[in-house]
Amino acid sequence: MQNRIRVAILGTRGIPNNYGGFEQCAEKISSYFVQKGQDVTVYNPSEHFYKKDEWNGVKIKRISSNEKKFKSFGTFIFDYLSLKDALKEEFDIVFELGYSVSSFFYNLKRKSRSKIITNVAGLEWKRSKWNALTKRIIKYCEKLAVEKSDALIADNPGIQDYLFKEYGRESLYIPYGAELFYNPKEEFLEEYGVEKYNYFILVARFQPDNNIEMILDGYVLSKANEPFIVIGNHSDNYGKFLKKKYREHPKVRFVGGIYNYEILSSLRWFSKLYFHGHSCGGTNPSLLEAMASNAYIAAHDNIFNRYVLERNGFYFRNAEEVSSLINNYREDARCEFIKKNKDKIGTCYNWIEVSEGYLKAMEKVLKPAAFH
Repeated sequence: MQNRIRVAILGTRGIPNNYGGFEQCAEKISSYFVQKGQDVTVYNPSEHFYKKDEWNGVKIKRISSNEKKFKSFGTFIFDYLSLKDALKEEFDIVFELGYSVSSFFYNLKRKSRSKIITNVAGLEWKRSKWNALTKRIIKYCEKLAVEKSDALIADNPGIQDYLFKEYGRESLYIPYGAELFYNPKEEFLEEYGVEKYNYFILVARFQPDNNIEMILDGYVLSKANEPFIVIGNHSDNYGKFLKKKYREHPKVRFVGGIYNYEILSSLRWFSKLYFHGHSCGGTNPSLLEAMASNAYIAAHDNIFNRYVLERNGFYFRNAEEVSSLINNYREDARCEFIKKNKDKIGTCYNWIEVSEGYLKAMEKVLKPAAFH
């Protein structure tokens, strides 16, 4: 576009990324927008470790909500104050990465010329960690976001289908991105007491809908000799439950979170099988990272994972199928699956293509007559 666009990016834990998928997305697209001459502001919680007012040409707006003290209510305050400020500043485009409780406040835009584009991401209300009341509230937030956004982004065709069937609303398909990893190091394996292609692995947040328990039940059922490395912060109640359940199985090793990308990617690269249990929708960043790291992947069987992997992975629906994958392990498809998955990262899931998709979304909202 010819004119400089003023863009605000909301809904993340801030940049530089030190948290997860949306934060990585905010970091990548904001940098790209700046390179293309746009005026970009990302809203950070005041508790974020980065304290400067600018990062790689991206303006940083810090919002104080005392999240450490108020926990979830602090997040509620942060979302409200961020959106209120962005609409008051009348940015041309406000990107909401995820809707959460922020959609309660979308009516604020009636007094602003700003256009809101919401990335719906996964089906948050389906997560088993929420009680019935919380699920209803989150589902209502989803409805508000769909109704009141000027445009919607779906990161997976499965989410696109859902939004149209549930609400009759069209959305723009823009996936996440990943960066191809090229330099695995075997010496990292020594720290975790494993040998090349002789261990299983999963990387996930410890919540039930990521099916960690299903995967580990299947592993135990298989009576496999290879160790199983479980990567993720296990300090919460669900993590404590899982560690207690498998304490009689020393080959199940809970190693905690690994935040060094080179180490994590090397562990994915040299695993015998990489298990991906995420089930609540969207294109999951950790699945893309596994594809970019030469992982040989077995994924939970749902439409979201199948849209990403297609035929280039194995699938399971229960512990018995996990056990069968382990006991009937096939090496013959490794090279083919890995090559095709890496090709997809290069052509479909790279950050330049993703960032261009977000730029086109802005064009569509600001100049709708240009799109028919």
